Amino acid sequence: MTNKLYYLLLLLLSATAFSSCSNDDDEGGGSGESGPNANMNIVTDEPAVARLEFPKLKDDGNNVVIVYRTSTRSYDADRVNYAVEWDCDKKSQRWSCYQMHQGYSGSYSRVVDGYMNDTENLPAGSYWQDDYYYGSGYEHGHICPNADRKYSYDANYQTFYLTNMQPQYHKFNGYTSSGADQGEGLWVRMEEQVRTWTPRRSTDTLYVCKGGTIDREDQIIERINGRLIVPKYFFMACLMKNSQGYRAIGFWAEQMSNEWRDDEPLTNYTVTIDELEELTGIDFFCNLPDNIENSVEDHFSVKAWGLE
Repeated sequence: MTNKLYYLLLLLLSATAFSSCSNDDDEGGGSGESGPNANMNIVTDEPAVARLEFPKLKDDGNNVVIVYRTSTRSYDADRVNYAVEWDCDKKSQRWSCYQMHQGYSGSYSRVVDGYMNDTENLPAGSYWQDDYYYGSGYEHGHICPNADRKYSYDANYQTFYLTNMQPQYHKFNGYTSSGADQGEGLWVRMEEQVRTWTPRRSTDTLYVCKGGTIDREDQIIERINGRLIVPKYFFMACLMKNSQGYRAIGFWAEQMSNEWRDDEPLTNYTVTIDELEELTGIDFFCNLPDNIENSVEDHFSVKAWGLE
């Protein structure tokens, strides 16, 4: 059985030190010195929240973080597969975050036919008993894609929890390869692009945080059956750590029901992390030292990310 932990969020502001090495240039970003970190996550019961893929945990409302773990340390020293912040009042996920690095490949894909409530890790009454996706006109949109977790059965299986889903239109989340209406969804294209950034060196890591907008009414399309939130916008925040240091980039896109948008360049949807934080209200990569966080979040280079 997979060992999964959750805990009730408790956040305080603090100042501490966090060591790192990076270069202050457009390709890598950051600085060569460590420094204080006034906005890092405070570790309580779950040490994983100090990892770089985690954004600042929400400090108000009724929220839990679920960290999905596998049984082996072969792919991650802490056995972490991915993590979710779940809003128990909204009964919706705010984000999923995870790492990509060398070795995250394999043959396990869509190992389960269906989607499951995580009754083990969610408190009673904090999730919808029924699966309102079916018959709604929306698809189960993986936030941590099953295609990013092919390295083990457990890792792939865990991506099918409803805690990792958001309602998405087919022309945003899917593709059609035959017939008159052929196309590939914008979200799929973004996921494929992020997948190409998976580092090939064992010392490099890509940190990813993704989700849909659930906290503002003007960023919500509707509530299915008056219950399940349908985000109007979806986002991706990516941080690369390699020999050049750190660099970061964001994606922000409105989901639309009637357009494939497969001819549009992805650069139309790129934003700085600072801009993404303004749009979402989420503080990404808060566990970086402040000097590095500030230097990588206010710009990006399309050349460095291979988007030209």
